Amino acid sequence: MAIQPIRLFGDPVLRSRAQEVVDFDKELRMLVADLTDTMLEAPGAGLAAPQIGVGLRVFTWNVDGEVGHLVNPDLTLSSELQDGPEGCLSLPDLTFDCTRALSVVARGWSMHGEPVTIEGTELLARAIQHETDHLDGVLFIDRLDAAARKLAMREIRESEWFGLERPTVKVSPHATRGLGL
Repeated sequence: MAIQPIRLFGDPVLRSRAQEVVDFDKELRMLVADLTDTMLEAPGAGLAAPQIGVGLRVFTWNVDGEVGHLVNPDLTLSSELQDGPEGCLSLPDLTFDCTRALSVVARGWSMHGEPVTIEGTELLARAIQHETDHLDGVLFIDRLDAAARKLAMREIRESEWFGLERPTVKVSPHATRGLGL
């Protein structure tokens, strides 16, 4: 498959809600392979389809040597919380402590259309919540308190990558029905 360019903060696709996957076909399997290859190359703990410009509800994760994916996730979060460092491939070199649920039960589908349930705690729970946020157009900096968010925005504005020309938009090789941005 192929390593894709990762969209950076400021790209509108990162602020748009992704559409539900309805076709579990070869194109979806290619998308999951591209997400996985791109995530592993970056490297990252997760990658959502909007981060490579595809507006579909799909993400991958790589936590503690376990690589997986989930399509059309629906999360049940624990009431117990965790604070810890969080970063994002779309916000390079930026890490802030972020509050998340300590554990999660994620239900969705595999790329083959089979029902999947993933139960995770700590880092896996954080990764699943982070990637599902991407599918709703939410970035981890949106979850920071006001002071931390202000500091994060200053670091973003001062970063080498901020304001770089946005990637050229190409037609997605995946059947996105016009949703690939």
